[in-house]
Amino acid sequence: MNTLEQIALDLRNDRSAIQLLYAFNSVGKTRLSVEYQNLTKDDSGNHTGIYYNAYSEDLFVWNNDTKSSKSNSLMTVLHSNLSILHKYLTEDRIQAKLMPYRVSFNFIINMHSDIEDGIKSISFFPKDAEFDGTQSMKISRGEERIFVWCFFLAMMEIEGWSDIQSEYIFIDDPVSSLDDYNIFVTASTIYNLIEAHAQERKIIIATHHVGFLSILSNWLKKGDKSAKYFDITKVRILSRKHENLSMETVRNDVLLYHLRLFQIIEESRNKGNVSAFHFSILRQLLEIVSSFLGVGRFSYALERIGYENTDEIAQIVNSLSHRNIYSYDLDHLAPANLQLLEEIMEKLKKTFDFKTH
Repeated sequence: MNTLEQIALDLRNDRSAIQLLYAFNSVGKTRLSVEYQNLTKDDSGNHTGIYYNAYSEDLFVWNNDTKSSKSNSLMTVLHSNLSILHKYLTEDRIQAKLMPYRVSFNFIINMHSDIEDGIKSISFFPKDAEFDGTQSMKISRGEERIFVWCFFLAMMEIEGWSDIQSEYIFIDDPVSSLDDYNIFVTASTIYNLIEAHAQERKIIIATHHVGFLSILSNWLKKGDKSAKYFDITKVRILSRKHENLSMETVRNDVLLYHLRLFQIIEESRNKGNVSAFHFSILRQLLEIVSSFLGVGRFSYALERIGYENTDEIAQIVNSLSHRNIYSYDLDHLAPANLQLLEEIMEKLKKTFDFKTH
C-alpha cells in the first residue's frame, strides 16, 4: 500500500521540473505537501523550498465585531516565520498582483507597534473609496482566497524567503471558491511563476479542479513554448482506491479525466456563462478522445463526430485555446465561436453518449 510519504518520495525523486497533480478533495493533497516539506528539509531541519497550502491560508483569520459587522471587520494575520519580512511588504506590491483580478475591495495594512512583529491585520473597504476607518468590510470567500494568493505572490519577491528556500515551489489548490475567470487568471500567474523559476527549481502544482489543471497542461505541453516545457512537465492523478494511494499518468486514468472535462463545459453551458476559458478545456477533451481512438492529433476527434472541414475547425479551437488570445477583460465568446463550441459539444454527446452522472 502506498503512503503519502512514499508518494512524496516519488515526487522528490522524479526529475521532472514541473509536476501537475490532480486529485479529488480529501485524497490528501495538503497532507502530501506537508510530507514533501518534511522530506526535503536540510540536515539542520530547515525548509529548502516554499509552499502554499491550507496552512498558508490559515494564517489569515477574520476577527469580526459581531455587534457591528461593518465597522470593525478585520483580517488578522497570525504570526509566522515570515512575519519578520512583512516590514518590506507594501500595499503597492500586493496591488500589483491583484491587478488582473476583478475584486470589489481596496485595503490597508495595519502593522504591529513593533514592526519586527510584522503585519497585525488587514482592513478592507470598498474599491475606489477613501478609507476613513469607518467603512471596513468583510470580503467574500473567493476574494479572500485571491487576496491571500496575491499576498503570497508578493512575498515571493521579498529577499530572505524564496531566494533562500530555493529548491522547489509546492502550490496546493489556489483556486478553491474561485469562478472560471479568476481560475484562468490564477493559472496565468502560475504560468508566469513557471517562466520565472522552472529552470532553477522544481515546481509542483496540486489541484482538485481539472479545468485549472487542463489549462496549465495545455499551455505547457501544447502552447508556444511547449518545446521548452514538454519534456520537463509531467501530469499525474493522485487517487485513492480501496484505501490504496496511487499516482498515475492521465493516460492511465483517462476515463475520470475526460468525463470531468466534459462535465465542466456542460455545467457552464447550462448556466449560460461559457467563455474563452472553456476552449482550453474543449481542446484537452478532443485530444483525449483522439488519443483514446489511437490518433495523436485532436482534429481526428472532429472527424469522428462528423466534421469535414477539420483543419479549419481545429485552427479555430487551437487559436481560442491559445494563452495569448485571452484578455483579462474578456468574459464571453463572440456569437460565432460560442455557436461552434455548442455544436462540437452536441456532436460529441451524440456520437459518444458520455455519461457524466
